[in-house]
Amino acid sequence: MKNLTFNYKDKAAVVTGGAQGIGFEIARSFLAAGAKVSIWDYSTEALAAAKSELKEFGDRVHFAQADVTKTASCAAAAAEVPFKVEILVNNAGITRDKSFAKMTSEDFEAVISTNLTGLFNVTKSLTEKFNGDSSHKRIINISSVVALYGNFGQTNYVAAKAGVIGLTKTWARELGRKGFTVNAVAPGFTRTAMVAKMPPEVLKSMTDKVQVGRIGETSDIANACLFLASDEAGYINGTTLSVDGGLVI
Repeated sequence: MKNLTFNYKDKAAVVTGGAQGIGFEIARSFLAAGAKVSIWDYSTEALAAAKSELKEFGDRVHFAQADVTKTASCAAAAAEVPFKVEILVNNAGITRDKSFAKMTSEDFEAVISTNLTGLFNVTKSLTEKFNGDSSHKRIINISSVVALYGNFGQTNYVAAKAGVIGLTKTWARELGRKGFTVNAVAPGFTRTAMVAKMPPEVLKSMTDKVQVGRIGETSDIANACLFLASDEAGYINGTTLSVDGGLVI
């Protein structure tokens, strides 16, 4: 037995939606652990900001503008990745929250296209980029705690994130004998820039629902990804890891 340390030197990852929020923390954590990382994001502004913040990592970090809803955009981003890949974190996602009565077809389709179809498009585009010599390839799909219990005003988001869990289980079956593990992470309430701007009474109400008595940090989600990508997690396949402070108990 040995103490677990995250050392990803000579490993390479792709993180979608990696220029902001949870995705940025995931990308930065892999870089800090020695990995090369290709950060994909739709927002050119977020990519520029991330490039400035991560300049200390030099040529170990690569940036690509990508629309995960478009197969051609994913293919172009994949072609730019300058290294073989062992780890993919499918994190890109959007929200268009409305009650079912007020939700339009456009609201529904936009979220499904990004949060579910986007995973398919990205992973397909990277098929040839995965390191064929590695028997420790990892796909980590970011779902959500709401996929496990539903949430008012999020018909589209919950449907997409629940689909991510089903997709994860299927890929785990299909790809396990090809050197992959495929798992999902389901974040709970997490302190992103958007959440931090919420009124104090709303934040308190959210915190009161969490058994450990605090909102999650983006580092909590990143740490879960670092673990699932490790060699020590090589026998974990097809699972959904809830990182929610016990919210779904």
